[in-house]
Amino acid sequence: MSRVAKNPVTVPAGVEVKFGTDKLTVKGKNGELAFPLTADVAIELNDGQLTFAATNDSKHANAMSGTVRALVSNMVKGVAEGFEKKLQLIGVGYRAQAQGKTLNLSLGFSHPIVYEMPEGVSVQTPSQTEIVLSGADKQAVGQVAAEIRAFRSPEPYKGKGVRYVGEVVVMKETKKK
Repeated sequence: MSRVAKNPVTVPAGVEVKFGTDKLTVKGKNGELAFPLTADVAIELNDGQLTFAATNDSKHANAMSGTVRALVSNMVKGVAEGFEKKLQLIGVGYRAQAQGKTLNLSLGFSHPIVYEMPEGVSVQTPSQTEIVLSGADKQAVGQVAAEIRAFRSPEPYKGKGVRYVGEVVVMKETKKK
């Protein structure tokens, strides 16, 4: 059995978990998330804890039991607490401004970049060089952060660009004559 699947997922108060034969739904204060289930994984809810087990001894079922456990754990945490990614802009004239569901970026190009936020992800800009993304779906928040970072990823000589807060950019030395 998968080592990850051996650990049960504790369902906190205020989070409601429903599952049938084809999908699992988790509902909490931050929203509702759904996940399609496979026949390879058996899920049980006992005393506020979700347990996962492979239905047969195949390698695929064993792997899927750990994968489903990790995904459901992230769903429960997302609807209870939410996920957050912070980005910072390094560079002269690099600015960000949130307006509702859009993010306006000025990253040194000849044109401004207007990024539409997908459903379930919200954006805030505490300052002109900080971006805070939040939402219940860990995958969606991470994907949006990666797409914003890809507009101008940090370059290795001056470190200018969009980077995650706490990201270490290894700087190169310039060529000497």
